[in-house]
Amino acid sequence: MIDFIFTLDYEIYGNGTGSLTELVYEPAERLRRLFDKWNARFVAFVEVAEFEKIAQYRTDSAINLVREQIFDLHREDHEIALHLHPQWSHARHAQGAWHLDETEYNLCTLPRERIAEIVEGALDHLRTLVQDPGFTPLSFRAGNWLFQPTQTAANVLAQNGIRVDSSVFRGGVQRSRRLDYRPAMANGDSWFFSDDVNTPNDQGPWLEIPIYTEMVPFWRMSTSKRLGMNSGMGIAGQSMVRKWNRVRDLARFRYPLKLDFCRMTLEELTSMVDNIVRSHREEGICLPIVAIGHTKDLVDFHTVDAFLAYLHERDITVSTFADVYPKLRRATVRSENNSNHAASTLAGKV
Repeated sequence: MIDFIFTLDYEIYGNGTGSLTELVYEPAERLRRLFDKWNARFVAFVEVAEFEKIAQYRTDSAINLVREQIFDLHREDHEIALHLHPQWSHARHAQGAWHLDETEYNLCTLPRERIAEIVEGALDHLRTLVQDPGFTPLSFRAGNWLFQPTQTAANVLAQNGIRVDSSVFRGGVQRSRRLDYRPAMANGDSWFFSDDVNTPNDQGPWLEIPIYTEMVPFWRMSTSKRLGMNSGMGIAGQSMVRKWNRVRDLARFRYPLKLDFCRMTLEELTSMVDNIVRSHREEGICLPIVAIGHTKDLVDFHTVDAFLAYLHERDITVSTFADVYPKLRRATVRSENNSNHAASTLAGKV
């Protein structure tokens, strides 16, 4: 059984530019109405740190609309998840521009005490946004997908009650940030882990449900729709070392194409899912497929509507992490029990 999970990174541009109304509130509102039409729910990865700073410095009056929308999404059973770009935690606004702390770009490389401070502060603010002091999100996505080195950050997040990560995109490499998700290519469609997000461990407290990727020739990455949505400085504004590392990242015959419902055409989306359906033969087994999107990229609602219709016609369930987590946990426990039973039976025969 395929459980299709739409995840939405709910945020403005990484450098703080752009209007909350245009890049967050309005696209999320239209998506909310569209999912209502199909009686479906999505996962909103709320970038808490940037919203807290925008409210603190009062740089965009639409922050009140955003806060109300997050509460409404939570009330309507869309899953509210934690998304963190930690460089926002010490951000300041001066002379009409945001100044972010790039030394804190990767949460996982910070000291344990600082990780705990950022995470606990973000969770406190998220509870304020959903107006529930007892709320703890089930799932997490790291800023720029950076969940390596995993151990310390995963431990802090797990101690705060978070159980699911969806930062990994299998086959991904970012040499400048020391991110390498190529080892995860050997894993299944989801896996429990402990200290290293690439290494499965059925006894681990964390469940990784990666963003679905398909390894494709590099030219498949350059569709007109995808190129038209690329924003920011890109490679042009980077140092020579960063440029060279980025060239090395891309210099492969095959590259991980993320299942992105904002950047892909309807034909690309349905073709990828058709391939998944053809390869999935195990009846009764939960197969979570995670699609990613960003509010700032969300402009083609006709394609999203048509894709939801396609999933409905094929009886593919639209789910959330909260829906699939208990299924996958039970499946792991059953597998462990079967393995233990088989081992006991074999020992008895020897």
